[in-house]
Amino acid sequence: MSDVIIVGAGPTGLMLAGELRLQGIEVVVLDKDDEPTAMVRALGIHVRTIEIMEQRGLLDRFLARGRKYPLGGFFAGIAKPAPTHLDTAHGYVLGIPQPEIDRILAEHATEVGAEIRRGKSVVDVHQDEDGVTVELSDGTTLRARYVIGCDGGRSTVRKLIGVAFPGEPSRADTLIGEVDVAMPDEELTARVAEVRETQKRFGIGPSPSGNGRYRLVVPAAEVVEDRAVPPTLDDIKRQLRAIAGTDFGVHSPQWLSRFGDATRLAEHYRRGRVFLAGDAAHIHPPMGGQGLNLGVQDAFNLGWKLAAAINGWAPHDLLDSYEAERRPVAADVLDNTRAQAVLVSTEAGPQAVRRLISELMDFDEVSRYLTEKITAISVRYDFGPGDDLLGRRVRNIGVSRGGLYDLMHAGRGLLLDQTARLSVEGWDDRVDHVVDTSTELDVPAVLLRPDGHVAWVGDTQSELNTGLARWFGSGPE
Repeated sequence: MSDVIIVGAGPTGLMLAGELRLQGIEVVVLDKDDEPTAMVRALGIHVRTIEIMEQRGLLDRFLARGRKYPLGGFFAGIAKPAPTHLDTAHGYVLGIPQPEIDRILAEHATEVGAEIRRGKSVVDVHQDEDGVTVELSDGTTLRARYVIGCDGGRSTVRKLIGVAFPGEPSRADTLIGEVDVAMPDEELTARVAEVRETQKRFGIGPSPSGNGRYRLVVPAAEVVEDRAVPPTLDDIKRQLRAIAGTDFGVHSPQWLSRFGDATRLAEHYRRGRVFLAGDAAHIHPPMGGQGLNLGVQDAFNLGWKLAAAINGWAPHDLLDSYEAERRPVAADVLDNTRAQAVLVSTEAGPQAVRRLISELMDFDEVSRYLTEKITAISVRYDFGPGDDLLGRRVRNIGVSRGGLYDLMHAGRGLLLDQTARLSVEGWDDRVDHVVDTSTELDVPAVLLRPDGHVAWVGDTQSELNTGLARWFGSGPE
């Protein structure tokens, strides 16, 4: 019996596998596809995800395969410069196609010992007091102590455990693909810019894969029931002519797909020993490029908590805190994408609101607020009353020995102690104690959870012990 079976080898499942393996948890990842997809759905990662990769020592791999872009223009495509004084060392979005993200995360998960099995479709899930049995389409079964469904918006796992997925159905489908284009570049660029003045859901440009092809996005003529059925090249051409007045001479598609703007949030993120993460728990329009990032951040929150339960030191309510913390974050993303979807409408009313929002975004405070929301660096979990840092993540502040994130690669808790008077004795098998100073930290000491969020602030040992016990289980008797 494995410790954990993860269903779905996308960014969420692969990130989660790596997090669990850092804590010595036995992990099997199942994916229904025989090979990783070449489809480029997501185009990059935002600030908080960049920070997460740096916290685990993975950022250099992403930087080597990606390209930095300015942060402006991510809220409903309203073009504004990036706000000043953003609270991060990474004031950019990293453009990197999803197949590369998947490859890097799969490479990391494998390096730390996760097993990835492809071509394995889950058809049933049964759980009892001791574990979960997963039945595969070939008639074989696997068993684990826990199962996590990271298998996308049409999640089989979510359906099998009977978790409702309320929300709004798709009202506008979009066609997407990677193609060759016959139209000369200069003419294409001018025509695309002209169309995008009114059609924010339209675009054609060089593929981020760097293969000489073009990535296109164009509104579909209608909403379909089964988005698993890809559009044809004729469908694409017909819509290009309808929207842009030309089909740009598109031909030789590498892949074609479609997506909708459905907005749904799972009623629960957990049922017994089965959890949901990523698109299995929430779907929304791709406004602002938040979906992949939201899933990776789910994994970063859940991984250390599930490992703590398996390793026997989790406080009694730690696993429940996953839904309590992450579901409100997803609800907020769903709301901001709903708002952005209205702002890209071509109708007069939404366009008037768009102009007003654009004016407001000229105020740096408004621009910063919306940018922090899109990039997830403003997320604050509710840990109760206390210092303003409590529940927030800390950027990669400098300490005398380097950067804070350099101390977090192992995925353990961390006490950054500027007093040199505190101790984690009794918890030192799961929390690192670093006595160091930082000119960027104006509190005596902070206790960070493995996901980088501040669990305690202060300088009193008895209060620290309370914080340690709350998040890291029982300490010394």
